[in-house]
Amino acid sequence: MKQDYIEPFFATLKAANPMPVTELEYTSVFELLAAVLLSAQATDVGVNKATRKLFVKANTPQAILDLGPEGLEGYIKTIGLYRSKARHLMQACRMLVDLHGGQVPRTLEALQALPGVGRKTANVVLNSAFGEAVMAVDTHIFRVSNRTGLAPGKTPVEVEMRLMQRVPAEYLLDAHHWLILHGRYVCIARKPLCWQCAVAPFCDYKPKTEPPPA
Repeated sequence: MKQDYIEPFFATLKAANPMPVTELEYTSVFELLAAVLLSAQATDVGVNKATRKLFVKANTPQAILDLGPEGLEGYIKTIGLYRSKARHLMQACRMLVDLHGGQVPRTLEALQALPGVGRKTANVVLNSAFGEAVMAVDTHIFRVSNRTGLAPGKTPVEVEMRLMQRVPAEYLLDAHHWLILHGRYVCIARKPLCWQCAVAPFCDYKPKTEPPPA
């Protein structure tokens, strides 16, 4: 993507959605951390259905620990890989209680030290909960960044670094959400909906798709 196209690309996304937010439901930093941990290879809709019941019963690290592994699994068994996610969440809660006084740390290093929390999850928490201008590269952002030519890279970290360099400062805080939503609903994996795409004029993707015949 040409450098001159980047500003209008994000200006267009902002005009359509001035205040984007994550589709995961949460009311505290810990709830967000838990929800993002549970969302790996799962839909936000599916995670929200489980956490609506879970967070009523347990929405702090100590409360999750008090549920015990089997109790936690009972709430999240509809989520894919729920056994390993329950184990990771329990381990993370133990570390939060023992090392951080039950509070979610606000550094990338401390967050990544928690079981089940990778760089993407840590950046989501830093961005959505703590308001830091960081980029959490998931499969949607990775695809959109490469397909559009905005920030091509072979690995999520490479794409993250290029995005941090190329996204204008005034858009950086919300860029994570705009790119995720664009990848989830418009620039989808199998066949992008180019005929519905407001930012298609700025995109490097050449075989623009056409609407299906009526």
